[in-house]
Amino acid sequence: MIEVGHRLPATTLYEYVEIATEGCAVGPNPIDASKEAAGKTVLLFALPGAFTPTCSAQHLPGYIAQWDALKAKGVDEIWCVSVNDAFVMHAWGKSAGADDKVRMLADGSAELAKALGLTLDLTARGMGLRSARFAMVVRDGVVSDLQLEAPGKFEVSRAENMLARL
Repeated sequence: MIEVGHRLPATTLYEYVEIATEGCAVGPNPIDASKEAAGKTVLLFALPGAFTPTCSAQHLPGYIAQWDALKAKGVDEIWCVSVNDAFVMHAWGKSAGADDKVRMLADGSAELAKALGLTLDLTARGMGLRSARFAMVVRDGVVSDLQLEAPGKFEVSRAENMLARL
């Protein structure tokens, strides 16, 4: 399992971009997590699934609401990661008002969750292999804080808790 002091692994996440810009095509674009985090302070939070009750009602909205305060504490980017495809992550972010505050990144094959050792098997509930719920601060590619939720809990990975930890 990933620990404080470890580097974020070189894994591929996907981000859907609706409007093409220079260097960024429309469609799901591959993002190398370790390269993308280099030279930045990233607050990465992961959750079991887009559009699920706790994730939609509390987890993502908390980070959107705390965006200004987190930026003021030195966070360059906030990443929301889930084992969903890039189209679902984009639609969820759009419906939640994530806009330019939270990057909605898809870990469709659970590549990052597996590499971190933070998977959650929800096969019995019809959801397959997912990411555990957690939040981490990554400074220049290195994990400086990791808050892993106990199964079924939503306490330590909240935006308010991470803000207090910064």
